[in-house]
Amino acid sequence: MGLKIRLARAGAKKRPYYHIVVADSRSPRDGRFIERLGSYNPMLPSDHVERVRLFDERIKHWLSQGAVATDRVAKFLGKAELAPMPVFPEQPKQSAPKKRAQERAAAAAAATNA
Repeated sequence: MGLKIRLARAGAKKRPYYHIVVADSRSPRDGRFIERLGSYNPMLPSDHVERVRLFDERIKHWLSQGAVATDRVAKFLGKAELAPMPVFPEQPKQSAPKKRAQERAAAAAAATNA
């Protein structure tokens, strides 16, 4: 049985609210879970105290039992210093200027600085 610490959606339509739960990896997203470990309210401002609530000692317990956090929850745990911050690979910047445009911009910047 693979244990996951993940988000389970609650709340009304267009008003999301998530419970942070530990569940069997085979159970549905909003289905059966083992224990509730906190909550996440994305509708609150990012600096609000109640945006992410975590039960630290229970999360440490489940991590010691082999539970694996999903990407979003791992980010929450990293910010709370309960687990190492996950490293995400750099995303490609498709809208960034191409090579020749970057060279022209660099040349123009060098001409204005000189």
